[in-house]
Amino acid sequence: MSWRVRLGNKKRPEGWELIEPSLDFFEGKLRDAVNEPHEGKRKAESQWPIHRIHYEKNRYIYELYYKEGKISQELYDFLARHKVIDTALISKWRQKGYEILCSMSAINKNTTTFGTAAICRVPLAQRSGHIAPSALTGCVSCASGDGVNGGPVWWTDPYTLWAAKKRKGGPGSGGKAPAAGTAGGAADDEDALDGEVDDPEVAKRLKALRDEPEDPEVAKRLRALRGEE
Repeated sequence: MSWRVRLGNKKRPEGWELIEPSLDFFEGKLRDAVNEPHEGKRKAESQWPIHRIHYEKNRYIYELYYKEGKISQELYDFLARHKVIDTALISKWRQKGYEILCSMSAINKNTTTFGTAAICRVPLAQRSGHIAPSALTGCVSCASGDGVNGGPVWWTDPYTLWAAKKRKGGPGSGGKAPAAGTAGGAADDEDALDGEVDDPEVAKRLKALRDEPEDPEVAKRLRALRGEE
């Protein structure tokens, strides 16, 4: 449900004008993701952008409130009370081991075949075989210590090769992720997820997902959330 419909004519607390453009942006991206044609995608894949956008919207509010102190408790409580934000996910981020949890679905054991957490919760160093994103969320890893620049490794990120090398090299392999298109980056990755970097349809979806809003402040925050600056 649109936040505008959810809130109706309710009086907005002070500071609302700071977050309204961002909420509109994320809502627009979510609407585009829902309406995107699903032909040629795996059944679960159509939900991946929705999980990522949901993460980014809530992380934006989390950073403003808990890290930067730029919105008041009154405004945060207003968002929580009217379910504009996912308080369960945000609360998890404040717990040790869940600092970059991609989605509550990743720890809902009722949604997996074997009644376990999603594969993205397993540290890369403990995995064997081919590294692939979670079929539930599209997250490659949101285990503590595996994320980059304060966030999970998503299926579209240029960090897949870095994640694979970290798994192979273990704790001593370093924590700096390569930039896209550079030596060691996703463009040169022979171990990339099923060759997705070269898939024109994946590239098209990646481009659409990373289209930036016109508001430079919103765009800057979104790039920061994605570890792009």
